[in-house]
Amino acid sequence: MSKIAVIGGGSWATALVKILSDGGSSTLHWWIRNQSDIDHIKQYHSNPRYLPSAKISTDKVIPFNNIKDAIKGANCILLAVPAAFVLDAIKDLTPEDFKDKYVISAIKGLIPDQHILVTEHIERNFGVHHKKVAVIGGPCHAEEVAMEKQAYLTIASGSKRFGTALADAMSNRYIKTSSIRDIYGVEYSAVMKNIVAISCGIAHGLGYGDNFQAVLVSNAMQEVQYFLKAAYHIKRNLLGTAYLGDMLVTSYSQFSRNRTFGNMIGHGYSVKAAQLEMQMVAEGYYAVKSIFEIAKRLNIENDLPITRAVYNILYERISPIIEFRILKEQLN
Repeated sequence: MSKIAVIGGGSWATALVKILSDGGSSTLHWWIRNQSDIDHIKQYHSNPRYLPSAKISTDKVIPFNNIKDAIKGANCILLAVPAAFVLDAIKDLTPEDFKDKYVISAIKGLIPDQHILVTEHIERNFGVHHKKVAVIGGPCHAEEVAMEKQAYLTIASGSKRFGTALADAMSNRYIKTSSIRDIYGVEYSAVMKNIVAISCGIAHGLGYGDNFQAVLVSNAMQEVQYFLKAAYHIKRNLLGTAYLGDMLVTSYSQFSRNRTFGNMIGHGYSVKAAQLEMQMVAEGYYAVKSIFEIAKRLNIENDLPITRAVYNILYERISPIIEFRILKEQLN
């Protein structure tokens, strides 16, 4: 991993830049839209908008506000923008820009309206070979990375060599990594755990307790199992950290923006009001529509009651109180 270009200026992108610069990466290019943010990073070694406490090594990190300049000369492109905005972020790039490059997705969402994974979009539209693609899974919150608290990352890649090299590049004193081959499984699980986190937040906002949330999360793992079996069935251990571990931290953590978003909905906020107050993207809001549409196409929507409940609350505007009364009778 001699040179990586990180695309995105949010909290997760900032955390990944810190992880890589504290690890074995020799040079990092960092694409950020706002020139004033770049100027701040160069002068103060921190992102003024996201994770300002995270110190960025400007000896290794070179920020750009032109995406083509950022990826020029890099052998890896790491995508770390919210799924809802990724198409806009890379709209000026062509298959030629991706030629001979590896692509890493740290995006925990699907392409809206198209209802496909980010890696699928990259493979189909930019001609990147499956073995040159990887995804980064958790459990790992950006806020804890900023504090250098111990965290774990799972790298999923179709190429064992690429996955191992990326895992090595992202290892440092507070990040432990491992690599597996289940790209789509890790990617879909990361998408679905955000939906589950919203449901946990809604439950909390409605006054449900820890007992109910435990049932909610355990049933959610069954939903992930049903979905993955229908969408991309291979042998996998869903008790692994990239699956169960990532779901647990997102469902329970104070840093989970999806849980926070759901909590606001449970307290009576409208979707728009909750989004405006958070000022951050809750990936699960967009993801639940895509997952529900895929589930209907696969004819398994009746096996995903939690997903259906969140979809009905956010998109059909059914009262959370009513929807959770129905949901609790479907859980076991």
